[in-house]
Formats: sequence, C-alpha cells, structure tokens
Amino acid sequence: MSKSLVSRRRTAPWMHRWSRPLLGGIAVLGALNTAYITITKLTNGATACPTGGCEQVLSSAYATVFGLPLALFGLLAYISMATFALAPLAIQGDEQKELRSKLENWTWLLLFVGSTAMLIFSGYLMSIMFTKFVGPYGAQGICYYCIASAIFALSLFVITLLGRTWDDVGQLFFTGTIVGMITLVGTLALYAPIGKPVAGAYNIASGSGQVFFTVTDTSGESEIQLARHLKQVGAKMYSAYWCPHCYEQKKLFGVEALKDFPFVECAPDGKDNQTAVCQTVAAQAEKQLGRGFGFPTWEINGKFYSGQQTLQELASASGYQGPQNFKNRF
Repeated sequence: MSKSLVSRRRTAPWMHRWSRPLLGGIAVLGALNTAYITITKLTNGATACPTGGCEQVLSSAYATVFGLPLALFGLLAYISMATFALAPLAIQGDEQKELRSKLENWTWLLLFVGSTAMLIFSGYLMSIMFTKFVGPYGAQGICYYCIASAIFALSLFVITLLGRTWDDVGQLFFTGTIVGMITLVGTLALYAPIGKPVAGAYNIASGSGQVFFTVTDTSGESEIQLARHLKQVGAKMYSAYWCPHCYEQKKLFGVEALKDFPFVECAPDGKDNQTAVCQTVAAQAEKQLGRGFGFPTWEINGKFYSGQQTLQELASASGYQGPQNFKNRF
C-alpha cells in the first residue's frame, strides 16, 4: 500500500470512513421498524403503542397503498438502502479495487436518489399525521413508529450528503430537485382520492365531511337481517368515525346492511355525535365490564360487550333467529 494512500485514509474525515456502515445500520433499523408494522397488519394484529395514535394512524387510509400495508413498501425501501450502503464493503482485495470503485460511485448515486425520495415522502406523511391526527386528537394522534421512520429517512439523507466528497454539487442539486419533484407529484396523486366520498360505498366520515374509511364489501341476506334485528331490539354500537376497529366491525356487515346498522357516534367532531350519551354509557360499561371504555363497545339487551364481535356472537347475544349463513368474516 502506497504512502499517499495511507495518508489520504488517515486524513479522511471520520464521516467519510464510517458513512457506509452508518447508513447500513440506520437502514437495518428502519427495516426492523417497518417489518414489525407489516407483520402486524398482514396478521391483523395490533401494534404496541403507549397511546392509541399508532393504531389510529396505521389503520387509516393513508397507511394502505394498492391494497397492501404502506409499511411493506417502506420495508423494501430500507432493504434497498442497506444493500446500496453495504454491498461495496463486501468487495475486498487489490485485484477488485476497480470494481469496488465503480460500485461505490453507482451506489452513492442510488443512496442519494433513494434517501431524497424517502425524505420527501416521509415529510409528507409527517404533515398528514400532524394535521389530520395530532391536530384534532393531540397526543392520541401520535404514531411513534411513523416518527421513527421519518427520523431514519432524514438521517439517511444527511449522512449521504456528508458521507463523501461530491465532485459536482450542481449536478447533485439538479438530480435532487428532479427526484424531489417526481416524488412529491407522485405522492400527491397517490393520496388525492383519500378523504373523498366513494360512490356506491358506505363512507365513514367526520362531521366536516372528511372520509376516513370506506366500506365497499357487499352484504349477504343474513347480514342485512341481523342488522335489522339489532336495530329492532335496541342494540347499539358506541363508536368513533376515526376508530379502525369500528370500521372493521362495520365492514363485517357490508354496505347494504349498514343502512340499518345501529351505532352511536361518540367523537365530539363526528357527524350527529351524541357525546353526552356516550359519557354516561362509558361509566356504566366500565362498571359492568371492569375495564376502561373503548371503541367499539356494544350494548345489547342491557349488557355491554367490549371490542369487535363476530356476527355469530352478535346473533347469539341478541337472540337473533334468522338466517345465519354469514358471508363476511374478520
């Protein structure tokens, strides 16, 4: 090894020497974060969170893309970034020095493009979280996994910029501008339909008309008859328009049955809300169930049932004797 090469390595900033391991480590952390979310969503599990914000945000329409969890695409992005960062480090030996140099140059460009796109996209999602969830609900609207992912994306971008000496800053700025514009336009187009009513569907919206969930599943005759029976016997489901579990419960009945679905809106900013009634019922439910009041909570024949219920469970609790070949399941 020449003295000049040794001298360059000794004088290189520590950031340049450790940039790729740092990028790889952060990308791995991001992959673990998104992998956990992906697994819980694909298995219909609940994410561990100190507040209800994680589940509220991660179950919203913003967390699903092309029918799949958004976290899945984040996982693929972080895996790609880890590969770009660490792949050149696997090439060792003087005889492969030229190959490593070429691979480093290509992967640095890919790291910059990828981190720029991830930064823009995560920035948009942060704005959604704070305006659509934290604004109305305070700390209950915070998604800690989302914040962690945004921090990882920002860290990847900063270390990519500072992790090497870029020869053509002007070209880098031009590339970043193009990538940022494409990402922003694509993101806005992707999420443009969210919050707008869908024709022929059952739209679950806030009092201001913003659609949070849309039920498109159809109902069978059994679902329709059960919904009518529940309404006739005075059963009620206490819920909030932003509640993902309430959405899942309504989804179980299907569009046609929801015309007779007996529910009480408890969110203060919900349409036709009955907040005072919910507060009274909450105390009664907590006393009977021995646990905190949450959404959804069913009241059937004077008895309370906490959480989502299967259609068969609702039929049994309400004394329903009609057809029970239910087509929809959790």
